[in-house]
Amino acid sequence: MPGRQRRLFTDDYKREAVELAVSSGRSIGTVAKELGLRVSVLRRWVDKLRQEPASTAWRPTTQATPMSADQASEITRLRQESETLCMERDILKNCPASWRACAG
Repeated sequence: MPGRQRRLFTDDYKREAVELAVSSGRSIGTVAKELGLRVSVLRRWVDKLRQEPASTAWRPTTQATPMSADQASEITRLRQESETLCMERDILKNCPASWRACAG
């Protein structure tokens, strides 16, 4: 009975698989299953890339672009609004149930 033939992957494929695993926020196991890889293989690729020196290490394909003044002001406004909403939510969580019925 012949054994399984070993699959060979290009360096580009490995880098794209690692980029997907790192940037997607999903577990390595989930990404490996989607790509039809063993978890140990993808984990080894990720570990190898993390150990490489910065000069040869993988770099994201997307380049960070500087933020415009409009974007920066919008982010600041949204952060302040988020802080206010969190504070209001926390106040409502701690108030008596009869007050929550009136507030909602």
